[in-house]
Order: sequence, then structure tokens, then C-alpha cells
Amino acid sequence: MKRRNQVISIALIVVMIISSICIYSNHSEIKTIKSEKQLMQIYNSENNIPFVEKIITLPFSIFFNDSYNNHRYYGKDYIVEDAEINTTGDTSTKNTSTRDYSKTNIQVEGVDEADIIKTDGNYIYSISDNNVIITDVNNPENIKIVTKLNTESAIPNDLLLYKDKLVVFSTRYKNNNSRYYYSDQNTKVEVYDVKDVENTKLIKSFELNEPYYTTRCIDGRLYVFSKGYLKEKNDKIDRSYKEDNKSKEIELSNIKYIKNNIYDVQTLIAELDLNKMGDIKLNSYLIDISNAYVSQENIYLLDSDYNYGKVDVSSLFSLKGVFGVFESAERDYDNTTHIFKFKIDKKKGVTLKGSTTVKGKIINQYSVDEKDENLRIALESDDGTRIAILDKKLKLLGETDSVAEGERMYASRFMGDRAYLVTYRNTDPLFVVD
Repeated sequence: MKRRNQVISIALIVVMIISSICIYSNHSEIKTIKSEKQLMQIYNSENNIPFVEKIITLPFSIFFNDSYNNHRYYGKDYIVEDAEINTTGDTSTKNTSTRDYSKTNIQVEGVDEADIIKTDGNYIYSISDNNVIITDVNNPENIKIVTKLNTESAIPNDLLLYKDKLVVFSTRYKNNNSRYYYSDQNTKVEVYDVKDVENTKLIKSFELNEPYYTTRCIDGRLYVFSKGYLKEKNDKIDRSYKEDNKSKEIELSNIKYIKNNIYDVQTLIAELDLNKMGDIKLNSYLIDISNAYVSQENIYLLDSDYNYGKVDVSSLFSLKGVFGVFESAERDYDNTTHIFKFKIDKKKGVTLKGSTTVKGKIINQYSVDEKDENLRIALESDDGTRIAILDKKLKLLGETDSVAEGERMYASRFMGDRAYLVTYRNTDPLFVVD
């Protein structure tokens, strides 16, 4: 009887070890949605833990209250009080401009970013309330408004200027009574011909069924990013969008996800060639994002999570772990950053190439930089701040030791072969003077 119990115990340990290896294998395999039913299952799932992991960790979930899906919000809605304004970018000018003028800030040379104000040296294009204003500044002594574009039911967020085309990025609220709810926001994009600024013409428009996030433009190729929760409509997932006032649907073959890492949030990437002005290319990726970095060759979308004491499940399947769950289970209370890499191809469009996760978080897009096909990233964690370098396949090449433990990172920049970090500790001293 004793020998029989020993055999059963050994067999159980072997099964657990094999299962743990499966759980913690590489999750970067990219898959395509096959059916409407599959999309609905993702939408309706309470969480996205792999089935095998649910079974294996079920006995331990009694003792540990873990947050397996820290990217998920409670409920399908959260309120946005104030919209964040993106204050970046301009590299292109109109051919008619001959004077020197200042451009808005960009991070990567040749990668234009949208802003609330643009100029070509002769005219200033700016956002004022719900209008886009074009101001003639050719004569400094006679500055005048020449055109006012009203975006009707949408509120303009950003502008981008490419040659004789002005692109307006706006937020359209589906319901004016709930305009502060994130899920009620759509991304509206309008392209105007401004060769004759006094007679501007709308030449292209499209609307994405998710809130606006950011945009980039490389040699006239426009990339628009929006993200939000999957939505149900008429007992199926809403895949609709509009182009030139025509209703269309995202093809199922254009919806991608990463195996064993499925989100009920989708990030849309729309591509438009401003030189040819054809139809847009639209792809959906079941990932969440909180930052974006774009080089001339690649797009990096990043999402930072905080792990509220998640158990290191692999530690449970050691010999000590099986017979001493409480002693060997390790918890990690630190931040993690998920990195999703997309390849830019002018002919094939944007393609998701892979993903990885690193310890720590970034503070903004300037915490990320690409050089010699390697990704350099400044990361803040409980141990301090460090620099990590990943190769083109997102494998770790190396990293520095952490510096400034106990301090927060407040700024980071990459210039050439150097990285500049600003950290400090928040203090609140009290002085009493008699």
C-alpha cells in the first residue's frame, strides 16, 4: 500500500512538471481568428487563462487570490475625464514654402507625428474648440484667418500635414449623453486637399469603431492606431467601420492574436497611402497598449501591467513546492511591460512579428529607442531603473544593473550610443520653527 502511494505521488509530480512546462512555453505564436463563434467566446470569457493552467492551479487558488489578467478592467466601461493631448511631430512641408520656420517635435527622424498645430511656413493649421483654423502668416503685419473647417459631430484631437494634404484626427461620440465614456468614442479621420487653402476639399474619410490613440506618417504612408473593448451587436462581435461614408467589416482573416495570451481588447491599425489615396488597410489585434514607438522600419506597441502578488506557478511544481505550497510559492509584486513588434512593409502592410515581456515599466514613448535593429528600453521597477537591449527577435541581448533604487524615473532619452535618465525621490519634509 505504501509503495502504491509512492508511485501515485511520483506520477502526480511528473504530470505537474510536464503541465508547467507547457504553461510556461513561448507564447509568441501568432494566430488568426477563424470564426464568429471564436470571437464571441473571447468576448464572453470571464478571463483568458489557458484551460490547462486553470486545472493545474485550481487547488492553489483557494489559498492565493491572484490577478491573472491585470490588463482587464472591472466592467466593459471606464470613464475618461480628460483627453490626453499628443504634442508631437512634423517633418513634411508644402513645396511652395521657401522660408525658414520651426516644426513641431518628433522622436524619430522621418517619422512624422500628429499635433494640435502644424505649419508649412506660409500657413498655420491649428485646432480651436471644434474647428480647424487655417491662418495666413505670409505677411506678419496682416495675419488673418482664411478658412475654418467644422468637423460637425466630431471633436478634433490632432492634425498632420503632408505636402498639400491636411489630415484631421477627431473623436466622434456615438451618444452625446455619454460623451465621457470610453466605449462611446469612435476615431474619425478626414483628409483635406489644401493646395488652395481658401477652397479646401474633403477628399478622403474613414471612421474606426474604437477610440483614437495615436498616429504616425512615414513618406506619406499614414498609420492610425485606435483601441477599445470588443463590442457585441446583434449577437455577434461588431467588426464594422466606415470608409468614404460606406459601411464595411473587418475580415476575420485580418484579426490576429497571440496564442495563450488573448485579450478582449482590440487594437486597430489603419494604413493609408496619402500619395495614392486608395482604400485603407485595416487590421485588428487582440492586444492592449499604453504606449507606442515607431521607427522607419518597425512599430512597437507596449502595455504595462502591475502584478498584484501573482504566484510564480513554476515554483509550485518543485518537490518542495508540491509538499510545501506556502513555503515555496513566490510572489512578484512588480511591474511588467508587454512588447509587441510589427514589421512595416510598403507593399504587404503592417505585420505582427512577435512579442515578449520584460520586468519593469516605461514612462512614455521616449523610454524606447531602436538602433542597429536592436530595441533599447528604459525600465523602472522596485529595484530601480535600468536599460535593457533586445535584438530584432526580441531576445534579451543584455541589460545594465539597476540604479537609483527607491526613486522614480521621470525622464529618459536616447541620443546616439548614450541613454539619459532622470530619477528622483518624492519627499514631504515637515519643518517646525519656534
